[in-house]
Amino acid sequence: MNMYVSNLGFHASDADLRELFNPFGKVSSAKVIMDRTNGRSRGFGFVEMVSASEAAKAMDTLDGKEVNGKRIAVWAAKEREDLSDKRRW
Repeated sequence: MNMYVSNLGFHASDADLRELFNPFGKVSSAKVIMDRTNGRSRGFGFVEMVSASEAAKAMDTLDGKEVNGKRIAVWAAKEREDLSDKRRW
């Protein structure tokens, strides 16, 4: 199950995100989205967990939790829309 995590600090890393979710089960990937110009976190990321039940427990526990002085939000990520058929000329 893939989750969206928002309101992360500007110094958050992939390892920080993985460490935050590890107590709830096996994390298959954790990615903080970085700003290309300054290399800092853009304040959000994605975590994928193998088990949907472990992901649900992580969401219930971590949504609204204060992490490094910021209250994060965690919810199920929506699938990316395939834009290949929607070309704009």
